[in-house]
Parts: sequence; C-alpha cells; structure tokens
Amino acid sequence: MEGDGVTNTKTSTSGLARHGAVMAAGTLISRITGFLRNVVIGAALGTMVGDAYVTAQYFPQMVYELVMGGVLTSVVVPLIVRARKEDFDQGEAFTQRLLTLAVVLLAASTACVVAAAPLLARLMGSDDNREVVTSLSYLMLPALFFYGLSAMLQAVLNTREHFAAPMWAPILNNLVIIAMGGAFFVLYSSKISGDLELSDVTGPMLLLLGLGVPAGVLVQSLAMWPALRKVGFRWKWRFDFRELHLSKIAKLAGWIFLYVAVNQIAVVTAIKVANLAAAGSDDNPGPIVYNNAYAVMMMAHGIVAVSVITALMPRLSAAASEGRYSDMAAGLSSGTRLATLVMMPVVVVYIALGSQLSIVMFDWGKYGRDAATATGLVMALGGLALIPFSLSQLQTFAFYSLTDGKTVAILNIPVVAVRVLGFGLSLALLPGIYVVAGIMVTLGISYVVSTTLSTIFLRRRIGLLGMRAVVLTWVRQLIAGAAALAAAWGALAFLPGVDEAGKGVMLAELLGVGALILVVYLGVAYVLRIREITELTSMVRGKFGR
Repeated sequence: MEGDGVTNTKTSTSGLARHGAVMAAGTLISRITGFLRNVVIGAALGTMVGDAYVTAQYFPQMVYELVMGGVLTSVVVPLIVRARKEDFDQGEAFTQRLLTLAVVLLAASTACVVAAAPLLARLMGSDDNREVVTSLSYLMLPALFFYGLSAMLQAVLNTREHFAAPMWAPILNNLVIIAMGGAFFVLYSSKISGDLELSDVTGPMLLLLGLGVPAGVLVQSLAMWPALRKVGFRWKWRFDFRELHLSKIAKLAGWIFLYVAVNQIAVVTAIKVANLAAAGSDDNPGPIVYNNAYAVMMMAHGIVAVSVITALMPRLSAAASEGRYSDMAAGLSSGTRLATLVMMPVVVVYIALGSQLSIVMFDWGKYGRDAATATGLVMALGGLALIPFSLSQLQTFAFYSLTDGKTVAILNIPVVAVRVLGFGLSLALLPGIYVVAGIMVTLGISYVVSTTLSTIFLRRRIGLLGMRAVVLTWVRQLIAGAAALAAAWGALAFLPGVDEAGKGVMLAELLGVGALILVVYLGVAYVLRIREITELTSMVRGKFGR
C-alpha cells in the first residue's frame, strides 16, 4: 500500500508539473502571438483605418465582458465544481443545463447587439470613422456568441482539470487574425502608396477585416471540442432551467456584474476620447496607438506580475478560508514587495527605451515612424502605471479570496470616476497629439487610487499589512531603479538617437542598455540589502555549492 501511495504521489506531482509547464508555455506563446497580431494589424491598416478597426473590435469584447466575462470565473466555475462534488452524476446534467442557458442568452444578446451596431458606433467612434466602424461592427459583433461559448467550454475543461486546450486555443485565434492581416496587406495595403485612408476602404476590404474576428473566435471554440470529448463530457440540450436555481446565480453574480459594467464605462470613454482626439488630423494618435501601448504594458504584467499573483493566490485563499488573517496579511506584504521588485526594471526599460522599443516593434508597413514614436511615449507612461496596476490586481484577488465581491465593486466606482474625469480633462486641456498620453497617465493615477483604497479596506478586514516593511522596501527599490535609469540615460547620451539610428542599431541599444539596466538594478538592490534579492542570491549561490 505504501508503494502504491508513493507511486500515486509521484504521478500526481509529475502531472501537476506537466500541466504547469504546458500552461506556462501556452501563456507565453499566446502573449507573443497576441503582440504579433497587433503588429500585423498596424502594418496592414495604418492609423486611420486602424483606429476604426480597433474601435469596432472592442465592441464584442466589451459586451462579452459585460454579459459574461467576470461572472464566469467568480460564479460559474465554482458552481460547476460544487455540482461535480455533490451531484450523483458528477455535475453532468447541471453543466449541460448551464451550457444550454448560456447558448440561448448568448444568441439573444448577440442578435440585439448586432442590431444596435449603429448606436455603438455613435457611442465610441467619431464623425470621421463612424461609417467604417458601423460596417465593421455588423461583421465583428457575431464574435460575441463565440467568445461566450469559448469561455463556457474553457470553464468546463478547467473544472475537469484539463488546461492545455483552453491555454492553447486562443493562440489559434491570434493566428487567424495574423493571417487575415497578412492577406489584407498583400491584397490591398501593398498596392496603395502612402497612408491608407478611410475613403480607400471598399466592400471586400470590410468583409476581410470584419469576418476575421468572428472566424478567429470560432476556430478557438472548435479547438476545444476534442478536449471535451477526451474528458468524457457530451453535449446535450437541457431546458429545465429551474434546476439551476437562477435566483442564487443572479445573487452571486450581481456585484461582479456591477464591477464589470462600471469598468466598461471607462473603456467606452477612453476609446471615444481617443477617436475624438484623432478626428480630423493625421498626426494625432488615436485608439490603435493607445491599444498597442496598452497591449505592451499588459504583456509585461501577464508574463511577470501574473506569475507572482498566481503563485500567491492558493496561499491567500487557504489563509482566508481558515481565518488566518495574519498569514494572509504577511502573504500580501510579501507578494507586494516581490511584484514591485520584478516589475521595477521593466518600468525602467519602458521609460528609458520606450521609443526604441516601439519603433523596433511597430514601425512596419503602414504604421509609420511617427505613429511608432507616439506609441513609444504612451508606452513609457504605461510603464509608470505598470506597478500600481499590478498591485491593484493583487489586492482585487485578495478580496476575491475573502469571497468579497461587494467591496471590489463599490471601490471600483470612485476609481472609474477618476478615469472618466481624467479622460475628459485630457481631451479638453491637452493638445490633440498628447491626448492619448493623457489617457495613459489617467489610468496610472486611477490604479494608485485603487491601490490606496484597497489597502485601507483590506487593513480593516485582515489587520496590519506590514506597510512599514513594504514602504522601506519600496524606497530601496526606487533608489535601485533610479540608479538603473541614470545609467541607461548616461549610456544613451553616447549612442545614436532615434532620429539617426536604424532599427538594427536600435535593437542593439535595446539589448545592450537593457542588460545594463538589469545589472545596475540588481547590483544596487544587493548593496542596499533588499531582502528578496539577497534571498535570491543565496539560493543561486547554494545551487553552485558556494
């Protein structure tokens, strides 16, 4: 028996490691292909048509988030897990009812939203691009149905401990969009000299651009069906929705729906303000510049900070469920220090090398040097917002581990109010060329507000958060970051500027100065005895027997 127990433990451990490796690889490749998707779309469409495309593309994602996005992770997955544990059929019938209801609601919602495409275009577009945005919206909005279906299938697979297909399926979506953008460039963009104007867009162009979005999400959904069969789940229509106890689901989902709905107000305002700033001018950045800079910021957060949050969440959830609030506070303190530690050199890279990074990544095809340079400025400001954003996300997950969606939803209202006010002031007070930069600064300020409010309310719930240790660590990290930034600017003073250098030289600058930033940051952090750095150094030295 003991032998069997050891074997099972080893098998479980190796399986967990294998799933972890698959998920890590899938996340990395998904981020990379998502970034390439943005690059290809920018190169194929340029800024004016790209602004219309990005505006229309936001619609299905925005409505999906409003209808189902936040509810899935916070309500649907726990309900399926509970049904698998408590029902005699391991939740099979419950899951089938839930999927049937989701399909019905998604179909009805999609039909209503497609009919409202002109209203959505008026809400978020400008007078210049409204016609193109409306046409694209009619074609893109059906993707809402497949977004929701894909998310439901992902939830079913995750509750059956199958993670590979949900992690890799979005990569297929990205590849479809990349292929669509490449086809558009070959068929149309390469044959038009100069910028691609809104007046250049024809019916076939709209069909190719618009249908690419639902096609990508459809492929993403279909890719999960073989995995569903593999885990033994079979689709069956069940319309006995009373067995779902919908009032209970609605009660659980209410606060999450409020949180998501309020967030969408900020999204709509940001895209509207960016469109108004870009209207009537070829020089003013618009939604595509904002979207590209934000995507780069999120890529850094997704690869670096999410790893810290993911590793910390089981500890927070376990401590919260057992009432060990002091342990939860200690975990939050440790996670906060570690998140800022790993994000600080990334912030320095964005600030010092934002222009070089943006030009190397985005200055291709119709997305010219001016647009790439503007993206670099917004990206640098996004770097300043990166740490507050990551900390606000960490604290939001802490509230969720306490099963407290109400506080998250209520605190989000003043945060979104700050965003909407800041977006409006950016449009009213700043020159058009800096409005999108103002949007990014506003986001950073709102994340600081969110982190401050969450800290105050978390302290009331779980006690002292060790902020003295956190602040002392932050001061040392800021000194290390400032030293790395000074070293980077000193090196760049002797190197060709962005107006003189080609992409090859800029790439060399990114590699060389980026390495300098990392070395100086780690060196100063070690001298200042930042605990996490000394622990990491001791661990590495121990590996080599020193």
